Amino acid sequence: MKKKRNIFTQILSIIGKIIIILVILIALALLFLTIKEYKPEESEHVQINAGGTKTLMQGSTISILTWNTGYGALGNNADFFMDGGTQVKTADKKRVEWNLDGIVSTVSVNNPDIVFFQEVDRKADRSFKINQEKYFAQSFTDYDSMFANNFKVSFVPYPIPPIGQVDAGIMTLSAFPVTDSIRIQLPCPFSWPMRTCNLKRCLMISRIPIDDSKKQLVLVNLHLEAYDSGEGKKAQTKMLKDLLQTEYEKGNYVIAGGDFNQVFSSMENAFPTYENMWKPGLIDEDNFEEGWQFEMDNEVPSCRSLDKAYIDADKDNFQYYLIDGFIISANLQLEYLETMDAGFIYTDHNPVYMRVSLLE
Repeated sequence: MKKKRNIFTQILSIIGKIIIILVILIALALLFLTIKEYKPEESEHVQINAGGTKTLMQGSTISILTWNTGYGALGNNADFFMDGGTQVKTADKKRVEWNLDGIVSTVSVNNPDIVFFQEVDRKADRSFKINQEKYFAQSFTDYDSMFANNFKVSFVPYPIPPIGQVDAGIMTLSAFPVTDSIRIQLPCPFSWPMRTCNLKRCLMISRIPIDDSKKQLVLVNLHLEAYDSGEGKKAQTKMLKDLLQTEYEKGNYVIAGGDFNQVFSSMENAFPTYENMWKPGLIDEDNFEEGWQFEMDNEVPSCRSLDKAYIDADKDNFQYYLIDGFIISANLQLEYLETMDAGFIYTDHNPVYMRVSLLE
């Protein structure tokens, strides 16, 4: 009996030591993540890499395309664990490169004056550390290019296998020279410790002068909150609304575009959400001042669910979303808007293309 007690005591001692080691390792990991946490200023200037040579004038018609690139790894073969799928690493290196080539080709064919990209990796394990900012800048040398981080973590420790290192953000390309570009920090809905390895969402505001005018074209590239309870989206949308109104009251032309992770209220029932699926937020257009124009194409979905791969799925009963588009000021006239059906081949989003004219 005594021998059995000794064995039992030894087992408990071993288990206790393992628990202590695990607690220490978790504490060290939290300490590391806390020390290394990305803590951007409320406002930071963004580097402008020159290349654009076009001249913008009042009365001009300009084209703009927004596209969430899915960091080159969310093509039609991919699902993702945070959307109900199983994958963490969703593509091999060759597939990432192929997706990026497809994105560049699609944009080039449409030849927009301005491009908003979201989910662009600079150095991330999930996309094999391919510098996508550099790749896009080198692919579009006739554009000014700007990049702002919104996801910068030395090591994301979950799930298994872990996401690992992420250095990513949003990117704006402009065929018109940009005089100033600023990263504006948005409210973060997450508290410690989740905050340490989560996104720090932002707006990137870029200014283009208008020839023979004191007015500017103000571009706002964005990627709003996705996986919060809803309060984060509301706070970020309010901050966006206030900023847009301030710029418009200065007399500027204003275009905000990107991945809102929300649907505009006038498009509320375009693509209903199935039971137990991720549900986008709702931007109530009535909360904005009169005159703002909310532009989404409700004929074609701009995003698909990542609960399963798309390539062999039943396309008629798939979960689609309408979350990408533009908000434009009253002094701009919409000429054309289309969500281009790219088949979700290269990313889980479709590009949205728009043409607007600057009213005099």
